[in-house]
Amino acid sequence: MLARANRVVRADDFRMVVRRGRRSVTPSAIYYRLERDSGDPLRVGIIVTRSVGNAVDRNLVRRRYRALGREFVEAGAHGNDVVVRALPGAAQRSWVSLADDMHTALDAPLLAEAVRP
Repeated sequence: MLARANRVVRADDFRMVVRRGRRSVTPSAIYYRLERDSGDPLRVGIIVTRSVGNAVDRNLVRRRYRALGREFVEAGAHGNDVVVRALPGAAQRSWVSLADDMHTALDAPLLAEAVRP
């Protein structure tokens, strides 16, 4: 579970990230990233709609993305809000392919800032 400080919770925050954030598209999801103050923690929000599958599939996808978001937090990423919108094929994709997609879309912008002194 992500700590509350590391979650996008309010609907207004989700809306702002989706409307103003940079978008990256992969076969499994659309990632929106909005830069904030560099001292703020990384916040991750996850959107999984009914088009992804039944409740079991949606919860599986949500848990996987939450765990991947926790990896970024533990790696030291900060100063961004990230919203992940799962696409319909996400439930049929393996953990490895979801992780590869997320790291491809977000590694450079998020972790480059974490490494800077």
